[in-house]
Amino acid sequence: MAAKWTIIAALALCHTALAEYTKFPEGFTFGVATAAHQIEGGWNENGKGENVWDHLSHNRPELIADGSSGDVATDSYHRYREDVEELAYLGVDFYRMSFSWARLLPNGRIDNVNADGVRYYNELLDALAAHNIEPLVTLFHWDLPQALQDLGGWANPHMIDYFRDYADFCYKTFGGKIKSWITFNEPYEICEDAYGDILKAPAVDSHGVGNYLCSDTLLKAHAEAYHLYNETYKPVQDGKVMISINSIWYEPKDPSNAEQVVLAETANQFKFGWFAHPIFSKEGGYPAVMIDNVARNSAAEGLKRSRLTQFDEFWTARIKGTSDFLGINHYTTHLVTGAGVDPGAKSPSWLKDVGAVVSTDVGTDSASAWLRVVPSGFANLLRWCKRSYSDPPIYITENGYSDRGELMDYKRISYFNDYLSEILNVINDDGVRVLGYTAWTLMDNFEWRAGFSERFGLYHVNITDPTLPRTAKLSADYFKQLIANRELPKDDKYKEPARH
Repeated sequence: MAAKWTIIAALALCHTALAEYTKFPEGFTFGVATAAHQIEGGWNENGKGENVWDHLSHNRPELIADGSSGDVATDSYHRYREDVEELAYLGVDFYRMSFSWARLLPNGRIDNVNADGVRYYNELLDALAAHNIEPLVTLFHWDLPQALQDLGGWANPHMIDYFRDYADFCYKTFGGKIKSWITFNEPYEICEDAYGDILKAPAVDSHGVGNYLCSDTLLKAHAEAYHLYNETYKPVQDGKVMISINSIWYEPKDPSNAEQVVLAETANQFKFGWFAHPIFSKEGGYPAVMIDNVARNSAAEGLKRSRLTQFDEFWTARIKGTSDFLGINHYTTHLVTGAGVDPGAKSPSWLKDVGAVVSTDVGTDSASAWLRVVPSGFANLLRWCKRSYSDPPIYITENGYSDRGELMDYKRISYFNDYLSEILNVINDDGVRVLGYTAWTLMDNFEWRAGFSERFGLYHVNITDPTLPRTAKLSADYFKQLIANRELPKDDKYKEPARH
């Protein structure tokens, strides 16, 4: 295993030094992404219900870095036509957006439909169609109606039915205008950060327990929404359904260290495999190392059964294969330095179950402490997915770089260029089937607990001006040229001037 990692590291260096691929293959598509709560605003307008992020930012504002909220966000609820014009300027093939569950169904249930929410999304979809921009719609991007959270949220197995009903409503109401659906965005963040910690709303902090209850419910809900579409709507609407899974990629700090190699694989299985293995692997179910580690730790804690409930034969089969593509959200790579847990890890917890010490001492920095720039790690993740999941068709559903909002955002352009170059490497040299790329994000927006302190947008938004003006950054021009030519731009204007 250690020898294999040494070879992989050497190949990555060769790619970096030698690859000259610049053209994207025929049919490769480009888009940008946003999420409803991060841009829409209008948090309580025209019948919209409260969601968990509304609740968190209003009741625990100290958890938001700059004290901001999504109450107004970037006001896309009122300014969506302007934002569609920005998309048209970029020339994107598709726009990844999400529906606000609470705007459509204020209490989360189909017995209370908000007509204004239906009106809003129909008008947005029509505006996209007028510019020949395909919508890629996420059903759930973290903004659960608070009424459903009051019932336990994703730790409650009844959420399987509530989500299926919501998906059914969306397929029926909007499916004639949408060919591509994503059920869940970043299930790890939903379950670990929101139920196993306080890093995301609703900040349950049921560490080592709530996170695994969440994953059991979420994967079953995803499967039900997938089968519903395939059996009822696909014959008429002819669309696709997938899930977007996020991953920090973990590598051994020393590729020749056998223990670090094994632990890096363990970390990748716990992070990416937690949700990918049940859907994309041949055998289904959770990764074996995850089952073993949690069971062993649970026994050591005096529990009579594992905190991670395995799927029975029915659910293993029902979940397996329920995604037409593998959606990958990727930003960064971290290093595994040895066995153990980071200081301060709670007990029980996902971190203790992984049992690896992780370092961010790699690559170059960004405005986000967790986001280190390591392009070669992206290529290694994509190769790993090809090997692990029988060569699935892949869409990169998020990738981006944070800064403090500079208009001449050379570092973002460098990030895009280097990460896109690695995509070209794995397509051409390794045969990885990457079909499309999505930049995060169209405009600076409410970045969850970071508020507006970290900026990922191609467009700058001046949040101190009540009119929230959008201004194209240099990266918007870069992305426009990339899409127009289907080739990595070579113009020197995208390179940061030398400092004297």
